[in-house]
Amino acid sequence: MSIYVKSEIAPLKRVLLHRPGKELEHLTPGSLDRLLFDDIPFLQGAQEEHDRFAQVLRENGAEVVYLEDLAAETLRVNPGLREQFLKEFITFAPAVDYRQELYQYLMSVPDEKELILKTMAGVSFDELGASPKYRLPSLLWRQDEFVLEPLPNLYFTRDPFESIGEGVAINRMYSVTRCQETIYARYIFRYHPEFGGKTPLYATGDDAYSMEGGDVLNLSPETVAIGISQRTTPEAVEIIAKRLFEDENSTVKTVLALEIPCMRATMHLDTVLTQVDRDKFVVFPDMLDELRIFEISMGGYGQLNIRDVGDNLREVLEFHLGEPHIQLIFCGGGDNVAAQREQWNDGSNTLCVAPGKVVAYNRNTVTNRIFEENGITVLKIPSGELSRGRGGPRCMSMPLNREKQ
Repeated sequence: MSIYVKSEIAPLKRVLLHRPGKELEHLTPGSLDRLLFDDIPFLQGAQEEHDRFAQVLRENGAEVVYLEDLAAETLRVNPGLREQFLKEFITFAPAVDYRQELYQYLMSVPDEKELILKTMAGVSFDELGASPKYRLPSLLWRQDEFVLEPLPNLYFTRDPFESIGEGVAINRMYSVTRCQETIYARYIFRYHPEFGGKTPLYATGDDAYSMEGGDVLNLSPETVAIGISQRTTPEAVEIIAKRLFEDENSTVKTVLALEIPCMRATMHLDTVLTQVDRDKFVVFPDMLDELRIFEISMGGYGQLNIRDVGDNLREVLEFHLGEPHIQLIFCGGGDNVAAQREQWNDGSNTLCVAPGKVVAYNRNTVTNRIFEENGITVLKIPSGELSRGRGGPRCMSMPLNREKQ
């Protein structure tokens, strides 16, 4: 099944997830800031919640595939690729003096799935069995520190790449902590037999400017919205827009660049705005006070036309979606305290599995009630542990295929 995502709400047919693994158990209080976490999730609870999330998606018609499985299959069917993959992966290892030992250790892992999970979980000095080389930098490393750091953000599969139309953009991530995550996508979309050579790549992770998938909304076959945020730069938006316009197989004619507050709480566009039905969006109301919208299209001589269209989100969406009466549903309703609390717990970060049917965290009771009052079916999933990573159902999923409409 090829990539096909030209809508945020068309029935979801196939979706990529990553089941949280031992990388979460390698979080420590001292590493939280560096690894972009605010708290340490309980792994067993996170896995149980994530399994329920996957089951809800299956129950509603979606095939669930896992990042770790696709990456392992890629190496399995390309036996000579393991060496290249590992050499690229360990260039990010913080302990430069031990990269050769790390390479030899990982090459000795016999099974491809076990190898992929090991790169995700991280490798400590103690596990590596490395002895000091009697150089001062090496001697200062503790044995329980990581020669290869864990990747706890991986269960947010939305960010390292995004499906746009019938292609994929592999991102340069905002934080060096997450840069290794894109390596899995690069190998899958270049070498996996299902995708390699068959999927247009609008970016390969080598661009100079950061962009993340949580900032990209496929509003229609002709219109894509991209957030200018803490993690996506305006330069990256221009680069992707031009590549979409120049690809003769792309149907995208307009990119809407939405400038949102640049801070942790609103790190991506989909933390403050997601579509829940053909004519309905959930929005964090505070975002509207600082929103600026720019319309980007292709001009003459290969140049972009960029037009400031103001801050009236409803009018812009009505025009580009051809819907005369777009409704903006406020996260938390009209209660500012509820809005702040539920946006922090991803009340605005819903995953639409069909028009008017969304997956949402059960903890956001105010927003979920308002959804239901407005005719939206809410598939509630538990979120006591998953939400500690500051991401909701949309963050945890990358659609690979939605129904053509």
